[in-house]
Amino acid sequence: MLSQRIAAGMKGFETRVVAGDVPGAEAFECDDGLAVRRVRADRRLGPARNIPLNAVAVAMAMRYRPAVTLSVHIVTSPAAALIARATGAPTVQYFHAKEVGAKPKLAAFAAANAQVAVAVSRYTAGLIAATGVTPAETRLISPGVDLPDDPSPLPEPRPTLLTIARLEDRYKGHDVIIRSLPLLRAIVPDAQWVVIGDGPLRPGLERLAATHGVSDAVHFLGAVSDRVRDEWLRRAGALAMPSRLPDGGFAGEGFGIVYLEAGAFGKPVLAGNVAGALDAVSDGETGLLVDPTDHIAVARAAAELLSEPALARRLGANGAVRARELAWPRICERVEATLHECLEAASS
Repeated sequence: MLSQRIAAGMKGFETRVVAGDVPGAEAFECDDGLAVRRVRADRRLGPARNIPLNAVAVAMAMRYRPAVTLSVHIVTSPAAALIARATGAPTVQYFHAKEVGAKPKLAAFAAANAQVAVAVSRYTAGLIAATGVTPAETRLISPGVDLPDDPSPLPEPRPTLLTIARLEDRYKGHDVIIRSLPLLRAIVPDAQWVVIGDGPLRPGLERLAATHGVSDAVHFLGAVSDRVRDEWLRRAGALAMPSRLPDGGFAGEGFGIVYLEAGAFGKPVLAGNVAGALDAVSDGETGLLVDPTDHIAVARAAAELLSEPALARRLGANGAVRARELAWPRICERVEATLHECLEAASS
């Protein structure tokens, strides 16, 4: 999504996109006018599955001779480096977080070969530094958010905590929310938790909810349409995603766009006080930051948001202001300005 929003939102460049041919890709290419070359990757090739993507990117660069290359993931950094050597086009390289911990050697290579590294948060910038490579220049540019056409609230008879995240990464904190629910319901008896997103962790989370006796208050909706997701953002009292740092040295939340999405609907958020959430959420201003490993702290913060309307309204209103400040058109302007500055530096 980030690459599509940036490519479609920049006005000062003739942009050509090379991207993987993944399920649902066509949804990102409707009426945006982009010239996109999709490259099919065979997952059976394992780490080598990105070789065709890089090869096509280099071939296109030889044909069109780009002025600058924007690599939005480190898996395309080999192509960006080859393009720079062959054409002299400088590279602006994006870093998100998770991929730095998963592929530290490739991340170090990407940082070493970029004229400008774009980190989506201070946490991500720290991960880049931890590779031992210092990029020529680092810029902090957060992801953007789409502002809804209608953010007005919808009625919901029960106090509702909402989580929107794929059920694939344990660090997202679904398990901690389940452990927090008995205490939350002791404070807010009719509270419910609505979960949007699906994945392999769902059966285990459903069993955990049953073990803690809260299945009647938990609703796993699975994958839903954008319309249904937006309706729940309008109905919920607060959004909760207490992401923590995962085990094994891997990175956690690089930023957390869902926090901005909730803010765009005027909803307060509950987040972990680690990683990229420290940039995405202003504690006491747009939401509450808590120890994401402490289910008691999560329960108390959730109870505050669901039982104190004045607090929820204030945090939500501040979140709406921040979402407007970080709307995609503004983020695209910052990325485009970075590309122009990179070009100027390369030509001086």
